[in-house]
Amino acid sequence: MRWRYTLSLVGAILLCVGLSMVLALGWSLYDDDPGAGPLGLSVGVTLAVGLGLLVLFRDAKAAPMTHRESMAVVALGWVAAAFAGALPFWFAGTFGPSFTDCLFESMSGFTTTGASVLTDIEAVPRGLLFWRSLTHWLGGMGIIVLSLAILPFLGVGGMQLYRAEVPGPVPDKLKPRIKDTAMLLWKVYLLFTVVLAALLWAGGMDLFESLCHTFGTMATGGFSTRNASVAAYDSVYIDVVITVFMLLAGLNFTLHYHALRGRPGVALRDPELRFFLFVFAVATLWSAWDILGTSYDSFAQALRYSAFQVASILTTTGFATADYELWTPLPQSLLLLLMFLGGSAGSTSGGIKCMRIMILLKHAYDELYRLIHPRAVSRIKLGGRPVNQDVLGSVAAFFLLFLALFLAAWLAVAAMGVDLLTSFSSVAACMGNIGPGLGGVGPTDNYAWLPGAAKWVLVLCMLLGRLEIYTVLILFVPEFWRK
Repeated sequence: MRWRYTLSLVGAILLCVGLSMVLALGWSLYDDDPGAGPLGLSVGVTLAVGLGLLVLFRDAKAAPMTHRESMAVVALGWVAAAFAGALPFWFAGTFGPSFTDCLFESMSGFTTTGASVLTDIEAVPRGLLFWRSLTHWLGGMGIIVLSLAILPFLGVGGMQLYRAEVPGPVPDKLKPRIKDTAMLLWKVYLLFTVVLAALLWAGGMDLFESLCHTFGTMATGGFSTRNASVAAYDSVYIDVVITVFMLLAGLNFTLHYHALRGRPGVALRDPELRFFLFVFAVATLWSAWDILGTSYDSFAQALRYSAFQVASILTTTGFATADYELWTPLPQSLLLLLMFLGGSAGSTSGGIKCMRIMILLKHAYDELYRLIHPRAVSRIKLGGRPVNQDVLGSVAAFFLLFLALFLAAWLAVAAMGVDLLTSFSSVAACMGNIGPGLGGVGPTDNYAWLPGAAKWVLVLCMLLGRLEIYTVLILFVPEFWRK
């Protein structure tokens, strides 16, 4: 492990974070709000540390990156970004003396979880709220992918970094050079961001709110500038627009690229897209039918709120336009199940991912088929293509690790005195990078009241979920540190 080389790359990532923070500082200066000082100080500290790591380890040998080094860069890079992102809240005293809360909010932002410990969002200076939402947007497409796109010298070992950071079992490589792939993905991401911001601005939001909600939507994050989230606007237009773009953000971004290049058939033939839309349609219609007459008088109303909440949870965005804890048990149960599913591989969503669930279901069916036909030779296929045994083993191991870590975190939070439903759903919401859960962390509640130790457990859950478990967990394997 070349630690000098690894730390120099972490320094480059911090430079990206520090430069991004300048945007929030500019907004704060424009508003002349109290957040300008803390943001300016945070920019200085982050850039100084990032530049310091680069200068201090500038003589590090930039040979081809090993798999272990790529894992270390990604994991340490995300942790460093979260600590840097917490500085504006810390310097501003947003959460009083609690750095735990500052780190929780920052990690929630960068991992696009959207779980918040802010009790009065609207009282926070707009510059800090802009930074809070911007962490979503940066974390959505990925800090590492951003670095690969704008820092050419990170092209060394680029594919290893890309594989370690991009969500999904098999990352798609659109171009021979990984830097070009990263740039293409960011162009698609930026295009959708501009379009959505314009639509929200046209729908009645001011520029600040449209940008912040765009960041939260495209990153499937869920931070809002309002205490009541998107429900504060009570607009059918805004609900529909955000619902559509949450679904778009929950799809594999390579499909968007192909569609924009005039090849929509690539997307339409994708089995994961069809599975994703099928789950959304079934959960939406079933929930709407069940809450009709109990929570809403018309089917149009029930469909509107059901579609938004299902899209929000399925894509792990976490926005809310209704308090689904007041709904009947069935839709609540469906939403709880969707917390584990998540969006498509290669999207900004969290969760286990539709592709993994499809592979596991096909594998289970294949085992039943073999029991009936012991001598049959069969292969699991996805979209007409055989699934590699390495991918199948990786998916099975991921699912087992996900469940094991979920149970361990659930028991840890419950051991701190948190009730059964809240501890279960908070861990599910944080590992799935969703945000709101059920019980004491429902759509009208937040995470502020949880014990400090529970927040640290959930911070780790957010990181595990965003980096697909392996990238973080491998750091705790003794063999990783041996030469």
